[in-house]
Order: sequence, then C-alpha cells, then structure tokens
Amino acid sequence: MTTFVDRVTLYATAGRGGDGCVSVKREKFKPLGGPDGGNGGRGGGVVLIVDSSITTLLDFHHSPHRKATSGHQGYGNRKDGYQGEDLILSVPNGTVIFDSNGEQIADLIGNGTVFIAAQGGHGGLGNLALASSKRRAPGFALLGEPGEERTLLLELKSVADIALVGYPSSGKSSLIAAISAARPKIADYPFTTLVPNLGVVQAGETRFTVADVPGLIPGASQGKGLGLEFLRHVERCVALVHVLDCATLETDRNPVRDFETIENELAIYGGLQDRVRIIALNKIDLPDGQSMADMVADELGQKGYEVYPVSAASRAGLQELKYAMARLIQRDRAAATVQERTRIVLRPVAVDDSGFLVKANADGSFTVRGKKVERWVRQTNFKNAEAIGYLADRLAQLGVERELFKKGAVAGSEVRIGDGATEVIFDWEPTIEAGAEQLAGHLHRRGEDSRLESTWVQVERVEDVLSDEEIARQWEYNVSDPHTPKLSLPIIDDSDGDTK
Repeated sequence: MTTFVDRVTLYATAGRGGDGCVSVKREKFKPLGGPDGGNGGRGGGVVLIVDSSITTLLDFHHSPHRKATSGHQGYGNRKDGYQGEDLILSVPNGTVIFDSNGEQIADLIGNGTVFIAAQGGHGGLGNLALASSKRRAPGFALLGEPGEERTLLLELKSVADIALVGYPSSGKSSLIAAISAARPKIADYPFTTLVPNLGVVQAGETRFTVADVPGLIPGASQGKGLGLEFLRHVERCVALVHVLDCATLETDRNPVRDFETIENELAIYGGLQDRVRIIALNKIDLPDGQSMADMVADELGQKGYEVYPVSAASRAGLQELKYAMARLIQRDRAAATVQERTRIVLRPVAVDDSGFLVKANADGSFTVRGKKVERWVRQTNFKNAEAIGYLADRLAQLGVERELFKKGAVAGSEVRIGDGATEVIFDWEPTIEAGAEQLAGHLHRRGEDSRLESTWVQVERVEDVLSDEEIARQWEYNVSDPHTPKLSLPIIDDSDGDTK
C-alpha cells in the first residue's frame, strides 16, 4: 500500500457567495420604511497550511476533489447572511504549488505558512447597500458570485540539509539508520528504498536533517530507475554526500566510476552544481571493501573532495563523517543573511490596463472579456429589468460602451460578455454617452421610451393644466420615483384646439 506521495493534483472549489436580499421595511404607521435587505454571506475558501507533522501528500492522492461551504442568502431587517466556512488543508513543509499551465505560483516553507488555493465567492449586495440618493428604493439585489475553481499541482520538495546519493544497495539506508533515529527498510536487493527517508542527526550542538534519496543508475536522466523522480528532494540541501559501495560484486563497477556516473546524472538534472560534495566510502568492514577504499581514497581526494571511509554496519568512521557534515551546516547557517522564506509569485496588473478587452469577431459580433465585467454579469439577475439597467449603467461608466462604439458596433450588434457557462449574449442598445448621437436610427436615453414621445410632454407650469388636487397627487407620485426629475403629464387639448 502506498504510504508516501510527493506529487498530486488538487481540484479546489471554493464556496459560492450568498445572494443579496430584496426587502422593504414594513412597520405600522411607517408605510415607506425604505429598503432593508442584507448582503449575502461570503463563500468559504480552500486554504493550504504547512503542518510540520505532515510528511506526505497521501491524503490528496485519495481525495483530490475538495470543496468549501457556500455563504447564505441575506435576510431582511438589515441582516447579512452568514459566511461559509473555510476548508483548511494541511500540507508538508516544502510544498511547491503549480497552476494548470505548469507555472509555479507558490513555494511554502515554514510551519504555519498559509496559501489560499481557491478564493470564496463574494456575497451579493442587498437592496439596502444598493440604495443611493438617485435610487432610493431598489427593487433588486445582486447575486452571489460562484466560488473560484482551480486545478493545482502540488509537489513536495523535502526540506533537508544533507542528501545521500548513490547507486542502489550502496548502503544509504543503512547509513541514515546508523547516524539518526530513522528506520528505513533495509534489504540486500536493489531499489529497496522506494521513497525518500528523512533522519535528524545530532553532532555536538548542531542538529540537522539528512535525506536518503532512492538509488540513481545510469540513464536516470532519461527516466530509468527511481532516482530522477525524487531528485527534487535534494534541491534545498546544503551538501551532497556520495555514498560509494567499496564491496560491490559487479565486475564493471568501482567507486570512482560510480562517482563519475552519479555526477553525470546530477549535471543533466541541473541546479545542483553549487552544492558541496562529500564522499563516504562505505562497507570498509568487509576485507574487500577496506582494500578498495585504500586504493581510491587518494584519487578522489586529489579531485578536491573530502573523503571518509565508513561502515554503516560497524559504525566505523561515522563520527568523523557526522562532524564533517555539521561543519558544512554551521558554515552555511552563518553565511545566510536572510532565512529562506515562502515565495509566492505575484503578477500585478499593468498601469494602463482598463480592466476589460473588446474584440470584434469575424461574424460581426463583439466579445467583451475582463474580470470585472464578467464578475458584474455573474452578479446580475437577468429576470429583473431594474437589475439589467443597473448592469448597463456600470458597463457604461467603466467605458465598455464607448469602446464598443470605437470598435464599430452599431445598434443591434450582438455582444458577448464572458465565456463558457456564464457567457451572456445580447443585442447592444447604445446610449448618448457611447456616441449614439452619431448613429442612424431612432435612439433614446435609457429610461425613456421614444414610443411615448407623441403622448407625453415635459411642462414647467402645471397650474395651467391640472387642479390643485391633481397636482398634489402627481407630485407625491413623482417624488417617490427619484428617476423622474420633472412631472410627466398627458397632452390635453382645450376647446379652442391649442395644445398645452
């Protein structure tokens, strides 16, 4: 059964935001209490947090789909809906996160480090929040936004100070078991170690971690063996310890040739050229092993490497090797001016970015894309005419209509906003602000209907037309409607045929 997983795909879905509430306050003796609809609750997010007790991504291997709870709809009486709960997921220290395009977006280092994998949807505004001096009694509310859906690749890079590399069965697992409390599986056949093992080593006052990486073989850079799959676990190491088998029974191998082969594979992998190398000539407890170590120690030392004959079985030479590794750790920690921290890739928006893009299609239609405009579309209840008008006003204020006019759109042109399931298609009806006065056709401002121009006029003096009682009734009606700046009255023909 698999117990170690260091690469998984996470399908994170945040909770949806609750819809805003449309409500009017109704109390005795207060017939016009005004809007009091609350906002919808924010949807819960999917949050990754580094936990030092977690060493594998196994949980995500079994359950890759994770979803947070949604927010609740707003209530009347000025009460907001409750928020959805965040889904907290623990990940190992050293987890690297990539997006669906393979680009790195975060590198989580340090216990307690937090990364938001999927952002919860915003709750919709209720009609109380939408009220203004010009819109005193909104009859609509905004819908809650869907939660963010992301496909992420999680990759674990162990945070170790020293890495043990070498051929299969060279004694790496036995060595880490001898110098630490780690208890990896040890057997006399190749590729016994199938996953990296971590051990904590104490050398005097210095404590550090050592990683045992599964054996490398020739051709590992082309995918042979297991070593290349786990070389990412040594990328954060300060130094590499070559564990060379001095008692191998294979006639075509010797410690020097093994060292050169492993170095060649590391060079092809790349990124490890600046790591300090230490050589451990293992299995000197065997007669052939001691003889071989004596033969190659000087040759390897002349290449500029520190060489330590050791035996994981008899523990000979292990103390010297431990303190040699500790000196490298102390030197690196003393030279480090800034501790390694979590890295999150930020991609800021350009200064001249308008927030949307209008594209003219070959079929004569136009496509509008942009996070803000698509978000507004998702928030709009298209069953409510007032909500549609509010969306149109927001788009015009942002400059979408003006840009459509520049791209050649005319009245009746098909406009698409968004993409996929949330795409909205409509026929464009430009306003005066968008340059519609230069277009042909009978156009009018939003809120006015040209079909009524023959039966309705604007008058300044109503005393000449209606009685005092009718004036009072009409005035009360128009005051309650802030969108009507003047009194709209029907045409009246008097006895002499003149129109007033």
